[in-house]
Amino acid sequence: MQYFLRVIATAAATLTAGIATAQDYPERPVNLVVPFAAGGPSDAIARLVGQSMSGTLGQQLVVESVGGAGGTLGAARVARSDPDGYTLLIAHVSLAAGATLYPNLTYDTATAFAPIGLINQGPMVLLTRKDFDAPDAATLIQKMKESGEEISVGHAGVGSNSHLCAVLLQKAMDTKFTLAAYQGTGPAMNDLMAGAIDVMCDQSTTSIPQLEGGTVKGHAVTSADRMEALKDLPTLQELGLDGFDFTIWHGLYAPVGTPPQVVDKLNAALQVALDDQKILDRFAAVGTSTFPADQRSPAAHDAKFQAEIKTWQQALGGKAE
Repeated sequence: MQYFLRVIATAAATLTAGIATAQDYPERPVNLVVPFAAGGPSDAIARLVGQSMSGTLGQQLVVESVGGAGGTLGAARVARSDPDGYTLLIAHVSLAAGATLYPNLTYDTATAFAPIGLINQGPMVLLTRKDFDAPDAATLIQKMKESGEEISVGHAGVGSNSHLCAVLLQKAMDTKFTLAAYQGTGPAMNDLMAGAIDVMCDQSTTSIPQLEGGTVKGHAVTSADRMEALKDLPTLQELGLDGFDFTIWHGLYAPVGTPPQVVDKLNAALQVALDDQKILDRFAAVGTSTFPADQRSPAAHDAKFQAEIKTWQQALGGKAE
């Protein structure tokens, strides 16, 4: 009888300690892992949102880039971290697609993370080097269809958004391009600006500054509707790629097993950031937007994440070149 009483007492003490820890959280800086190269779209979003969350939580969110293998190296680091809320992950669609693209991951994508909340969503932009011989978007699409492997398409690594966009374009155009992989969006964009590659799909958050600077040419957006910030660019659907709709979204994650109270506290701080008019204005300027309020809960994030894993399993058919 005494043994069972000790077990019950120990369990109660552990539960009480867990609740107290969650109430006091955070007591030290929180590490926010960006699984891609510094200077890219995810890094920019992490720093913008992280600064606001730091003020709300009373502790610094320290952004750290852990790039490589399509974002899976950074994701693996978070997956194996202690589930205490002090190591977080910001990730986009590639986290869900990686479950199909990388069959030998050290973690189960569907179960390794506790979704905290959705951050932003927006289209990709189809870009070319500024001297590419295509006076308009329709000509570019025709050229890409006809020239196939003569067209070089840069991307930020297998599993990146730009890679997934290129794969979907190949399927939609029923052709194959010469895909050029880089270690991040920045190096790929640099080569596009230098004329070393022909085409690239990039997030609006990093495309718009380059378009405004005249360093590359924009031809189309990947969403079903035109983008307000680039309203002169047609959609790929308008150009004849029926049903093409590729929208990028970011979410915030903790390792599975993180106390629900901690997840809720992080979600609350994220909501403060996403209601900040300065952040909303910055998002709008680069063609991205927040999710509706009723889609920002951890449960809503988890439902979207699980659905995306299944969507990419179907879209990629188990592998992508």
